[in-house]
Formats: sequence, C-alpha cells, structure tokens
Amino acid sequence: MEAAAPHNPAEPSAGIELTVTSPEQMRELGRRLAKLLRAGDLVLLSGELGAGKTTLTRGLGEGLGVRGAVTSPTFVIARVHPSLGDGPPLVHVDAYRLSGGLDEMEDLDLDVSLPESVIVVEWGEGKVEELTEDRLHLVIHRAVGDTTDEVRHVTVTGLGERWAGSGLSGLSA
Repeated sequence: MEAAAPHNPAEPSAGIELTVTSPEQMRELGRRLAKLLRAGDLVLLSGELGAGKTTLTRGLGEGLGVRGAVTSPTFVIARVHPSLGDGPPLVHVDAYRLSGGLDEMEDLDLDVSLPESVIVVEWGEGKVEELTEDRLHLVIHRAVGDTTDEVRHVTVTGLGERWAGSGLSGLSA
C-alpha cells in the first residue's frame, strides 16, 4: 500500500462555491461560518468595495456571540469584539489602506492575538498569509449582469491541515 503524499499547506485543502442573493443571506453565511471557527482561525476576505465583506463579518460576529456592533474598521484598521460567552473574541481588520505586508501590520500584534482569537482580515490578501499556513480565504464577486446588484458568488477555500476535510459543504445549507 502506498503512503499518501504529505499535504502541501500552500495548496487548497477544501473549497466550495456559493451564490448569495441578499445582504441577509450574506449575514446568514457568516453565522453558519462562525459554527466552524475556533480560536486560532484566520479568515481572509477579498472582493471589491461593496461586495459584502463587512456584512459577512457582521454575521460572523453574531454567530460567535461577540460584543459590539461589527462595522467596517476602515479608519481604525482593527477592532476587537470580546466574546459575550466562552467563545473566542473576534478581531476584525480592514487592511485596505495598508500597502505593505505583514511588516506594516506588525503593530496590530495579530500574531499575538491569533492563538486565542478568530481574526478576520478584509483586503488581507498578500498581507497576512505569513501568520499561519492554516486559513480560510473567501472571495466575493458580484454577479455580472445582476440588475438588483445583490447577487454575489462566494468562493470559500480552506488552506492547510486545519481545513483538510473540514466539511465546508455545510455552509451551503
């Protein structure tokens, strides 16, 4: 019997594509995603302005049961939302105005917060991947030709051992 090749952490280990047709469905996706998350998880959100990244994060905060309204941290860069129960806090980062990589974000101490928090980084692609090999990457695209401007296609990709066989298909419920 041949041994399986070791998993390359840079390669996606799980993925799913979803269609979301309203802001409420985007929030619900965040609530469902929260059920899969635990302390130490890093979630990167990509998509154009107005795609629904903060709306999804709002649902994540609701699902995690954190304190405080989840709003875009564009001007403060990061907000910490402590848990109202025994779950992990949510650290919500907006890296839109940051041009550098992890070095520029070092002042946020994300590497210190990661083990006990769920960290969500909007616009984090190319900036925070060095924090951990295990992460979720969600890419949100507006549907071409959508006249209501509400249909989104969301690709959820798990990277690393943490997300191998993680059951992301449960997000499509």
